[in-house]
Amino acid sequence: MVNSGQGRNEGRGGGRNLGALLLGVALGVLGLMVIARQAAPSFWTGWAGRLLGRSTQVDVSQPTVVNKIQQLQRLETVVYTMDKVVSGEKESAILPNFLAGDRLLMVVHGEVVAGVDFSGLKSGDVAVDEKKVVLRLPSAQVFSTRIDNARTKVYSRQTGLLVPVDPNLETQVRQEAEQQLQQAALLDGILKTANTNARATLTSLLQGLGFARVEFE
Repeated sequence: MVNSGQGRNEGRGGGRNLGALLLGVALGVLGLMVIARQAAPSFWTGWAGRLLGRSTQVDVSQPTVVNKIQQLQRLETVVYTMDKVVSGEKESAILPNFLAGDRLLMVVHGEVVAGVDFSGLKSGDVAVDEKKVVLRLPSAQVFSTRIDNARTKVYSRQTGLLVPVDPNLETQVRQEAEQQLQQAALLDGILKTANTNARATLTSLLQGLGFARVEFE
């Protein structure tokens, strides 16, 4: 004769063991998921999104695109550097230079920074058509011309026997060096390069937002 009470106890014990086993498996899987998320967040994001049926929605409306570009503000896209020898001198209309002249040679190192200022971009400069965006960019401009004082040296100074050293001559030579540096950068096409680099930067930005075609007017 079978003891029914004992059978019921064995059934309950088996159920508890099965429940504990399932709970352990679930906790183990959960632990592995947490480790995977911390170890490889990008992989986890994509895998979890596919598993849960989630998808990332990016707002690519025209106002949003304009705002994203405006946030670039004054985008510096090219730095032009140059070493140049610049001279400056003062002469007397009466006496020769060895008596009343003042001549200075300076080795100048400087840089010209150019780019595009997007802060004034208007809504009419951006047209969005599904996966295509057309942009009218502001003109590239020179943002700054700077002489590197640490790398700029007076190469020689010749002052006449009858005159003192003119303290303003070096300042004037530096100012002339800045003008020559900027002119050289413009002649070498710094604005064209700045515009090309700005287009490349914007293309990468907008393609990252999901646009398949980026065109410029």
